[in-house]
Amino acid sequence: MWVEFLHGFLFLIIELTALFVLISFLIIFLQAVVPFEKIVQKMEGKNKLMASFIAVFFAFLTPFCSCSTIPIVVNMLKKKLPFGIVMVFLFASPVLDPTILTIMGVILGWKVTIIYVIITSLLSIIIGLSLEALGFEKSVKKVVMKNDKEVSNSFNLKEAWKETWALIREVFPFLLLGSAIGAGIHNLVPTEWMVNVLGEDKWWLVPLAALVGIPLYIRLSSMIPISQVLIMKGMALGSVMALLISSAGASLPEIILLKSIFKKELVITFVLSVFTMASISGFIFYLI
Repeated sequence: MWVEFLHGFLFLIIELTALFVLISFLIIFLQAVVPFEKIVQKMEGKNKLMASFIAVFFAFLTPFCSCSTIPIVVNMLKKKLPFGIVMVFLFASPVLDPTILTIMGVILGWKVTIIYVIITSLLSIIIGLSLEALGFEKSVKKVVMKNDKEVSNSFNLKEAWKETWALIREVFPFLLLGSAIGAGIHNLVPTEWMVNVLGEDKWWLVPLAALVGIPLYIRLSSMIPISQVLIMKGMALGSVMALLISSAGASLPEIILLKSIFKKELVITFVLSVFTMASISGFIFYLI
């Protein structure tokens, strides 16, 4: 059993690391050739729907975890971007990491990944614009955070590899954690138990998974291998996706950071919005 665990763990970590290195380098190159300032200017436009899709695209090109997204949000607010557009970015950025989406496509399948991207993008837009329409802009505090993340628009091969290596060092512990948990579930948890307790006929597991995922700080890079094994063991796809989205979209560290820029009512609404986003997404996958 332990030999099988070690074999599964090594296979997962080698596969994920190779994919991560390749895709991360390509994304860094893409970031260097994309005119980010022009993209930000487009988000200031009067056409809110178009600006929202641009915000989703910007979120896709800035693959940060939920906590790392906060300085970007502060910078966008300082530039007087529309509140709804900023919120669209806040919801979309942690769940639309292009590197992890590529890994998701390889491991979970491209159909699942495409549906995931469409659902999370549309829900980010709907929720973000709804919060603006409901007047939550007044719940933003006047605050300035130092060390805002800025995206470079120059490409250098040596610097690109240096940045790729820095990303690997940051994410690799999460890949190790996810691979270890995934291999453990695959080899140590009985399939019959997974099917009976977490099977497809348990619709209530979708909101439960969304609720459980919020206090966890599990990045998408950890959740992908875990999700693969959970699905292989018989856990419903809807519940797995709800857990994945809620754990990536919100975390306790992020909520603490948000309290420094948002008033209490907006922080609570943000958490409820992530729960809603994860639950709706989970039910859609549940019905597919």
